[in-house]
Amino acid sequence: MQIALGGTFDPIHDGHRELFERAFEHGDVTVGLTSDELAPDTRQEGRPIRSYADRLADLEAELSTFAEEYDREFEIRKLEEPTGIATEAQFDVLVVSPETETGGKHINEIRRENGREPLEIDVVDHVMAEDGEPISSTRIVAGEIDEHGTLTPDRDGRESVTEQ
Repeated sequence: MQIALGGTFDPIHDGHRELFERAFEHGDVTVGLTSDELAPDTRQEGRPIRSYADRLADLEAELSTFAEEYDREFEIRKLEEPTGIATEAQFDVLVVSPETETGGKHINEIRRENGREPLEIDVVDHVMAEDGEPISSTRIVAGEIDEHGTLTPDRDGRESVTEQ
């Protein structure tokens, strides 16, 4: 099976790793990595995003580990538009997170309009941080958590925990 997924992956975290693992469980994987031009449009928080070259190097290293473990092939392609590569005929499954599921449904609409079979959409649940909130690149960049969802100490040396 041919599997597609896409994203900005800046920085890579355990939530992304769950997506990668699920993708490699299905088959050979093609990952669309947002271009420098597209990346700011896909992020609503307006934070800085590392260069495509830096993100590509990290993604290649990460995917190599999964490809070896699952004895699968992978390819990384630059995404220049939000619907990316998944509208292409060769794919069978699209692996998405809960917040990108709607985009996956839109991709299937485009596929139908182009006379292609819809993709199976495999939604991978969020991976939660220690505080019970989803791990996200935005939270990592903000210094709230690390890539594994561990709360980071605040300036006073205490763990930063949201009041309940």
